[in-house]
Amino acid sequence: MLAYNFDRIFKAKGIDRPFAFLRKVGFSDNFATRVKHNRVKRLDPVLIERLCIAFGCTPNDLMEWQPDKDSEVSDAHPLQQLRRTEKLFDLTKSLSALPLNKLNEIEQILNKMS
Repeated sequence: MLAYNFDRIFKAKGIDRPFAFLRKVGFSDNFATRVKHNRVKRLDPVLIERLCIAFGCTPNDLMEWQPDKDSEVSDAHPLQQLRRTEKLFDLTKSLSALPLNKLNEIEQILNKMS
């Protein structure tokens, strides 16, 4: 089954106050509450685009796929790319534990990537 997984995005982007973040970027209280609590079943393409712009992601990043028990989908099927079996780590927590010289190295790597 395909489902939205906003918690994953919040963790990956270091958003610790999802409701406030969503309100700040222009979403309504009602919508921000539903997203914060992962209670979104369907989204209009316009809202998907707005979320992708706010999060700096693609629609694929918003969704995950968990195959049904009965489903037989090959490992080569494109839906496998939407399986989220990896555990996201808390980047902020990991970075705060590093010594300053390592943070400088990471900053240099990030600058090269962007």
